[in-house]
Amino acid sequence: MRQFSFERASDAAQAAARAAEVEGAKFIAGGTNLLDLMKLEIETPVHLIDVNGLGLDEISATEDGGLRIGALVRNTDLAAHETVRRDYGVLSRALLAGASGQLRNKATTAGNLLQRTRCPYFYDTAQPCNKREPGSGCGALSEGAFSRQLGVVGTSDSCIATHPSDMAVAMRALDATVETITPVGMTRQIPLAEFHQLPGDTPEQENALMPGEIITAVTLPAPVGGTHAYHKVRDRASYAFALVSVALIRQPDGSGRVALGGVAPKPWRSDEADAELPNGARAVMSRLLDGARPTEENAFKITLAERTLAAMLAEE
Repeated sequence: MRQFSFERASDAAQAAARAAEVEGAKFIAGGTNLLDLMKLEIETPVHLIDVNGLGLDEISATEDGGLRIGALVRNTDLAAHETVRRDYGVLSRALLAGASGQLRNKATTAGNLLQRTRCPYFYDTAQPCNKREPGSGCGALSEGAFSRQLGVVGTSDSCIATHPSDMAVAMRALDATVETITPVGMTRQIPLAEFHQLPGDTPEQENALMPGEIITAVTLPAPVGGTHAYHKVRDRASYAFALVSVALIRQPDGSGRVALGGVAPKPWRSDEADAELPNGARAVMSRLLDGARPTEENAFKITLAERTLAAMLAEE
């Protein structure tokens, strides 16, 4: 790990301004992803800004009947919150499917959204990776590469990495919005659908944040009701990232929402696919995975996603 300086912030706007002022600065809260990346010298911040003292750890009701989740709310506390369990069950289930109890105790809401891919070529600094080193190439697309866990849709010729978050998939199904403060003190509200970026030719640009901008909260609209479910298919029963995950909100009339994880660079959902839910899993996935570009190793994910959703619908 390289040498770095450190400071504690007491105000979100001041923290954002400071991060923009110091080139190479990073925010740190739980550190469950950043510290690992620093040890591997994938992330090499020259300055860390501790944001744990910003007071962004509250969960409260919004004026329109929704829920405001502070950026520093720990995953464990969010999953256990009475309102989340009652009205946003898909979110609680997704959180409990992620990582381990120890990591959930430290990981924050904002950090979960901002965690970086677990693509093995991103983590191996001896391999080319456009996300880690723009212009170096994509090791996952090289001849003989291992791509079983990587993306099948929303990818590009520059990157096929997936976003690893379970929480974000559920929040996408719930139409969440990300609240931020910019370095000049302006507030922004970014729909989660627009927050994570597709790789295109710039896979190093993973989200819509500007330099120094800090997440202060995530808001959820008023509860939509229905039956909530989250199913994560993975290689082992715990502490593993999804091959495919499905967040499902189903209404009594058969309508609802479907979001996928483990298949794309961002939580994957579309209104057109949601409209097909009364017609069954195959109709949904033909829309949701339209334009998929799987490799030989991960083409099974298309069938797996359909069968996972079909099993969930059959359980109701």
